Amino acid sequence: MSFAGSIVAIITPFTAGGDQVDFPALKKLVDWHVEQGTQGIVPCGTTGESATFTHDEQHRVIGEVVQYVAGRVPVIAGAGSNSTREAVALAMAAEKLGANGILTITPYYNKPTQEGLFQHFQAVRGATKLPLVLYNVPGRTGINLKPETAARVHALGNIDSIKDAAANLTQTWEQLHHGVPVLCGDDALTLPMMSLGAKGVISVVANFAPKLVRQLCDAAAAGDLATARKLHGIVFLLAHHAFSESNPIPAKAAVAALGLCREEYRLPLVPMTPSKKTELLDAMRLYGLI
Repeated sequence: MSFAGSIVAIITPFTAGGDQVDFPALKKLVDWHVEQGTQGIVPCGTTGESATFTHDEQHRVIGEVVQYVAGRVPVIAGAGSNSTREAVALAMAAEKLGANGILTITPYYNKPTQEGLFQHFQAVRGATKLPLVLYNVPGRTGINLKPETAARVHALGNIDSIKDAAANLTQTWEQLHHGVPVLCGDDALTLPMMSLGAKGVISVVANFAPKLVRQLCDAAAAGDLATARKLHGIVFLLAHHAFSESNPIPAKAAVAALGLCREEYRLPLVPMTPSKKTELLDAMRLYGLI
């Protein structure tokens, strides 16, 4: 199975002041995304506030999303860690739960060498038969997976792609030049990266504008530059507001405004600053999203 197009890094709805996952709301979100044309769902990513989950919660969220999706689109389970042993265990659990792929992040905080990154991903690769999406997001992890290292990992086999959120188009081109498939990991760069050869996006904006992100990906993949440019302008503006505060604070505020979840977070995340929330909702109204 290959992952491409508009893939949502889905928020996790909460209830009880953030203490509990709101599974009925999560099911409603999954169904809505499939209806809106989203081509893949990533539960338990950064946007899903997975850093606050217990392992039991993470396993249950992945398992429930797999059940809700029921094979309609791929489920790429967020299952990474800064501990290689833990990343291996999470990947194995996600496979048993029925996920179609694994999103596995570079180890954060540890700041391993490139050889350490290679051996980390090699260990995860050896633990599961599922295709891996390597996740490179230096702004959150403090470490950059270099293109030559990504190519070494890709050569191990069964690496679907790299989710590239380094915001470095030169590096994106080098990854593609090395033969490593790329998924955009930064909504504001979806069109530029797909123009270089990326095969889609793992999107935050798709949480509240799924049809729009799908249309952008379709136009970019088809080489319809005029349409893609027009849609990119809208997605770019929405991405500006979606990242005006730490992700996923604005995305969850936007989804709540659509009536699809409660606007509840887990500490240390807190509700959106009122003035920035007003700007986000105004942008959504401008483009007919609410």
